[in-house]
Amino acid sequence: EVQLVESGGGLVQAGGSLRLSCAASGFTFDDYAIGWFRQAPGKEREEVSCIVISDGSIYYTDSVRGRFTISSDNAKNTVYLQMNSLKPEDTGVYYCATARPEFCMVVTKTLDWGPGTQVTVSS
Repeated sequence: EVQLVESGGGLVQAGGSLRLSCAASGFTFDDYAIGWFRQAPGKEREEVSCIVISDGSIYYTDSVRGRFTISSDNAKNTVYLQMNSLKPEDTGVYYCATARPEFCMVVTKTLDWGPGTQVTVSS
């Protein structure tokens, strides 16, 4: 059974930092890409970042590039999203999901999802 569990969300002030973790199990970790997505109230779910585990390819959406860093600890089957210089518009529920490597950053091609973790950035 594939399982993805996010952690690390919380409430921070604008300009602060959080590190999200996505703990994965139930599949061969380095055969897949792991993406981070977020959804704000009343908005569509959007791609944030993605990493292809096997070769380390990394992708970011423009609005977070330079502020967020995605990484993986393959020995722990865990993907991280370090979020710095947070802005109120970063607020939302953050999810991690699996995808085939060729579909990194394609939300409609994701396979399995975690339950999400709430990130709230106050002004």
